[in-house]
Amino acid sequence: METGITIVLDSSEILSGVCGVNDQNLKVIAGSLGGQICTRGNEISFTGSDRRGISRFKTVIDNLIHAVREGEAPSIEYVETLAGSFLPGEGREGKEEQGPRTLRDNLIQIPQGFAKVFPRSRNQALFIEGMRKHDISFCVGPAGTGKTYLAIAESLRLVLSKKMRKLVLTRPVVEAGESLGYLPGDLAQKINPYLRPLYDAMEALVPYEVIRRLEDIRSIEVAPLAYMRGRSLNDCIVILDEAQNTTREQMKMFLTRIGQGARAVITGDTTQVDLPRRVDSGLLHALSILTKVEGMYFAYLNTADVVRNPLIKKIIEAYDAEKN
Repeated sequence: METGITIVLDSSEILSGVCGVNDQNLKVIAGSLGGQICTRGNEISFTGSDRRGISRFKTVIDNLIHAVREGEAPSIEYVETLAGSFLPGEGREGKEEQGPRTLRDNLIQIPQGFAKVFPRSRNQALFIEGMRKHDISFCVGPAGTGKTYLAIAESLRLVLSKKMRKLVLTRPVVEAGESLGYLPGDLAQKINPYLRPLYDAMEALVPYEVIRRLEDIRSIEVAPLAYMRGRSLNDCIVILDEAQNTTREQMKMFLTRIGQGARAVITGDTTQVDLPRRVDSGLLHALSILTKVEGMYFAYLNTADVVRNPLIKKIIEAYDAEKN
């Protein structure tokens, strides 16, 4: 026996935001939940095959209404993620709704930013949650899963809301052998090509004028990893990108730089180690010995979390299949 539910919205503006352009959001929801959706006036009706489907529909619509009221225009990608984020109920009331709630609670709102940053998968949401609750967070995953983007977004939120004094960006400069002296320009100009992906992420999140102002007041600092030795980083957030290309010694050195009131986010792809042969990756070593240390968080993303061009997921899967 089919059952259904009708939800009455406050206004046609909210209805339009929830439905999306040409009702694309509703089509995504219907395809994911396996029911039929229709609208009439300010009402959205759903006909499903069981109570669970109806409960999930209500949860999705409630989350979309919340986003629209906050001034957002939910994207197709976000709606797909939301509709597919339910956890197995396991007979416990409300347990499966934890997935959508995790997505909603871990959005990133950057002061002066272009728009709110929504996690595009449950794993991404858990990574954001981990950064907020732990002093040191690791995020490991293939290209295109949003590791660097989310780390930069959360860091800009902390700095622009004045919860952190400074953002420090660093990377191991493997291609130049950590020796930058022969490159032209000052230190910032020498290291700029290696930190360009981090700046790309920042420029996608906030106006360039905001980045320039943060640089002028020294609230953004860039430094090659080799130049971190001997420092103590206090009241700042530090991002170590491409951490798979650190050596054991470099990783230990970096982690022991973290001072009072500071946080560190380490991102890397263990399938793209560019170190010379017989040189162990500091990231792989850290993952093997630090996972049980309190105060640290480890996030693992996979091909299901790829949010770059959809072809990236297929490329990664093809390379993985060749190795097997």
